[in-house]
Amino acid sequence: MHHLKLMSSIDMMNKPESLQLANTVLMVRPAHFGYNSETGATNVFQKRPEEKEEEVSAAALQEFDKMTDALRTTGINVIVVEDSQEIVCPDAVFPNNWITTHHDGTIITYPMQTPNRRLERRGEILDILTAQFEVKRKFNLELFEEHNQFLEGTGSMIFDHDHRIVYAGLSPRTNVQLLSHFGALMKYEVVFFNAHDEHGVPVYHTNVMMAMGSGFVVICMESVDDSSQKTLRQFFEKTSKEVVEISFGQMDHFAGNMLQLRTVGGRPVLVMSQTAYDSLEAQQFAKLRRHTDLLPVEIPTIEKVGGGSARCMMAEIFLQPRKN
Repeated sequence: MHHLKLMSSIDMMNKPESLQLANTVLMVRPAHFGYNSETGATNVFQKRPEEKEEEVSAAALQEFDKMTDALRTTGINVIVVEDSQEIVCPDAVFPNNWITTHHDGTIITYPMQTPNRRLERRGEILDILTAQFEVKRKFNLELFEEHNQFLEGTGSMIFDHDHRIVYAGLSPRTNVQLLSHFGALMKYEVVFFNAHDEHGVPVYHTNVMMAMGSGFVVICMESVDDSSQKTLRQFFEKTSKEVVEISFGQMDHFAGNMLQLRTVGGRPVLVMSQTAYDSLEAQQFAKLRRHTDLLPVEIPTIEKVGGGSARCMMAEIFLQPRKN
């Protein structure tokens, strides 16, 4: 069951329009979902399944279809692209790592660390977006793969679009030079830091420990190096973000992997997995509901085997629709 958790209509009316929130997302319906041994080396969230490959793939498809139905029922536009039948991409369900779109008509594609994830960048997906939306320029950062420099989209980077800031935890998949390059291209201020899990392992993607909303930020602050915590808090205060802190345990339940969107009617909705939702406590719910509705979706197979959650499955579309 998907239950939209509502905030009051009075709060809704007082929320200003935010550049942060897209009302359209791109999602890729997986044809070959399964455990990716190439990414497993740096993603401790992945768990090798006991079930047969076809059972895992079928379960992921069912979860995907239910999630897209829930988003559409809520009032989010969802562009679903079928995964390639010929090319095996076990992580195709996570398009946010290889593409971002921006308000000014920019599309950027990104360098991926593992070779089988590079196959997810498909020209026909870009063609679909170009046919439906106004695209003014494209940047292809995948050229940096030749130099073993990686920046995996909104896995690596957390955007504050209202204040033109990009936050990023450095890791083998998030290169500091490429972050600076992105900041120069898009004229965003770059704030980078180091983050580790409770065992001292670098957090592989920033979006498992941090999610930016309109008026709030969800973050596992205890994962951030002490030297950076003060700086982050200063940025959040300066940009009027209410801080909703989550624990290591909640991060492990994907509570950092959320994405706030807006419905076609303008209502803010924070999408998260049921796993993440169930890990939250009353005080955290109270803070979040001051800003947004909550939409939990059940995706346990995708989370367990893929090591990514709801946010990873959605690439926001900030482009303007083409005028016919």
